[in-house]
Amino acid sequence: MRKIVMFNHVTADGFFADAEGRIDWAVQDEALNKDAMASGGNFDTVLFGRRTYEMFESYWPGVAEKIAKSPNPEREMPESFIAMARFLDDANKTVFSTTMETPRWRNTRVIRAIDPAEVLALKEMPGHDMIMFGSGTVATRLTELKLIDEYQLVVNPVFLGAGRPLLKGLPSRIGLELVGSKSYPLGSVLLRYRPGKGTVGPESVGPH
Repeated sequence: MRKIVMFNHVTADGFFADAEGRIDWAVQDEALNKDAMASGGNFDTVLFGRRTYEMFESYWPGVAEKIAKSPNPEREMPESFIAMARFLDDANKTVFSTTMETPRWRNTRVIRAIDPAEVLALKEMPGHDMIMFGSGTVATRLTELKLIDEYQLVVNPVFLGAGRPLLKGLPSRIGLELVGSKSYPLGSVLLRYRPGKGTVGPESVGPH
């Protein structure tokens, strides 16, 4: 069965976007970006909520071709950026939205509701794993349904003070098991968690 992996940058105080939805605070560390794209071959599908999809659709389509036509593409953009552009263009893209009409980006399908049976059907399809960027509302709902298999959080060395939390309104605590971590030269740390096996609650707190 295919897995769903959520990948997101978050601030050290727990936000994945500022109050206006901007992510310009995210530290662009080429070492981290190279590692992220090195694992790109594990995925062939990207999951989105409508707002995140529209943000990506407004920028990424055709970027790889434009860079390829440049006389010196490697000088204009980092290697990882070019790889990301190609990956997003080629990937199957699934948008969960009740309002989106006809998407313009190729290889895109729209699912009207987050139906557990339909998401499970996606996971049972042949192919590689699925990855999700941003899309806090969808991530929250899939977390509630226990349909996300791994959370990859890039903790950035910045406090926003206010903003949008990644997961909002979960009905209960969910324990996580740390399965990997790596720090990067510009101060970010990648944390990889699987759900359901961590210890939460008073028993996890040592003596004061």
